[in-house]
Amino acid sequence: MKNVTLIGDVRIYDNVTIGEGGIVYGPAILGQPPRGKAEGELPLIIGARAVIRPFTTIYAGNVIGDDFQTGQGSSIREDNYIGNRVSVGTHAILEYENRIDDDSRVHSGCFLEMVTLGRNVFVGPHTVFTDDPHPMNCPKWKECGGGAVVADLVKIGANCTFLPAVKIGRGALIGAGSVVVGDIPEGMVAAGNPARVIKPVSKLTCRIGAYERVYSWPPYENSGE
Repeated sequence: MKNVTLIGDVRIYDNVTIGEGGIVYGPAILGQPPRGKAEGELPLIIGARAVIRPFTTIYAGNVIGDDFQTGQGSSIREDNYIGNRVSVGTHAILEYENRIDDDSRVHSGCFLEMVTLGRNVFVGPHTVFTDDPHPMNCPKWKECGGGAVVADLVKIGANCTFLPAVKIGRGALIGAGSVVVGDIPEGMVAAGNPARVIKPVSKLTCRIGAYERVYSWPPYENSGE
């Protein structure tokens, strides 16, 4: 680990790689062995210029790209793949088997398990993704459940809940407080409990009249068409 700054009490297990220019604020734990695995048995790879804030725990068995950031108290379990320029907010929880692509943001207090997020996805605070349609411990839960699949450029408001295996189309917008029980088409606004499609994102207007329509700026400018 070249040119990595450790501030305070940082516990780094064996087989952990952190790219150049990273900063880790303790207390923090990097490379925690998952249940049933020995120390150093699984690697933890974190790219360059990471900022890991206090009280974060990242388990072994993860691959994380460059320019990664966590808020305070983030918990990231094993078998996650996280792309470049991703942030995981304060007290957010990533359970296992999440796939998060470049430039996406998981805000504070979120919970994800077996979720796929595309590029430039915004997940608002306290959003929960469920993955099991009939807990607990059904032997076939992975076959009939699993987490949501969220396409590129999706925007998700605060305090949303997603039921297992739903699919959210590219550029869709999910209103705050929604409960998403089924698939949402590309480029559409959906809101409510249960969430229902309201109109195309392209029909949203700017509240202060600064833009002809919302999301007319990069990288979203063509996402709602």
